[in-house]
Amino acid sequence: MTSMPLASIFRRPEAGSLVGLLMVVAFFVVTGGVEFLYLSSVGSWLSRAANLGIIAIPVGLLMISGELDLSVGSMITAGSMITALVSGFYGLPIIVGIMAALGFGILVGMLNGYLVVRTHVPSFIVTLGTLFAVAGLLLGLNIVLTGTTTVTLMAPELAKTLFGKYFGQGFQVLIIWWIVITAAFVFFVHYSPYGNWIFAIGGDKVSARNSGIPTERMTILLFVLSAVSAAFVGMSQAILFQAVQATPQMTLIFNTIIAVVVGGVLLTGGFGSVIGIFFGTITFAVVTQGIYYTSFDQTWSNLIIGVLLLGAVLMNNTFRKMALTYAPKKK
Repeated sequence: MTSMPLASIFRRPEAGSLVGLLMVVAFFVVTGGVEFLYLSSVGSWLSRAANLGIIAIPVGLLMISGELDLSVGSMITAGSMITALVSGFYGLPIIVGIMAALGFGILVGMLNGYLVVRTHVPSFIVTLGTLFAVAGLLLGLNIVLTGTTTVTLMAPELAKTLFGKYFGQGFQVLIIWWIVITAAFVFFVHYSPYGNWIFAIGGDKVSARNSGIPTERMTILLFVLSAVSAAFVGMSQAILFQAVQATPQMTLIFNTIIAVVVGGVLLTGGFGSVIGIFFGTITFAVVTQGIYYTSFDQTWSNLIIGVLLLGAVLMNNTFRKMALTYAPKKK
């Protein structure tokens, strides 16, 4: 039985992100103590990772295809606000609020994708526009309809159990959704023809189109997946917290991109993996939560977080370059 060459292992996009994750965990175990690995602690950073990870995977696939979606910062608020308005303020069944939120995600995703493929304006500009347009729409409609910027929601127990509860020692139920969604995307990207299409589009869109790949439809689909995923997380947060404010989550945009890049996705497109994004998201969550288990002065927390995340990215990049330049010895 022959073992997989070392270069083949390190060449995989998730290899560097896994090593970076292990090093970051080791750092906080040493500096913060074993309490960092208690179930309650693990539940804390896994719950944070789940909320980010559900959005990071489709955003990462967009980046692999050479596109970017900044509108997720408003879409997560849209998912929360629409759910709260429909099922909280107007008192309709929670399933109606959920479907309305996800339906709005489909519309915005289709709009983003259509504008990108038809106008050929960079997706950065298109989604930056929809980011502010959706944010303004939500704020304006919310004030017109309710007279305030905050909407409350009292979801039924079943909805809380499915989308907005904690179980065990601080594990949010969204973790289960995150794992299931990740598994579905692993199959979609790595075990179906559609994954090859995504990588081909990111490598050379013109060549991909000439080879018969429906580049425009695939791009629109990826934008829809990104917007719906953000709306899904927003809907879950509305059910969990039972109160929503019409404020876009701007930091979520940068957090998502950081998690994706830490996960091994190249900003230039054409390279990455779902598992790598999964590990990158956990790494980001560990770094942002782990700092509170240490004795470091919180004044320096952002500096430490930045250094650790940069180190994880450089580790990932180093592993990839080593693999690409590795040549096995001839026997």
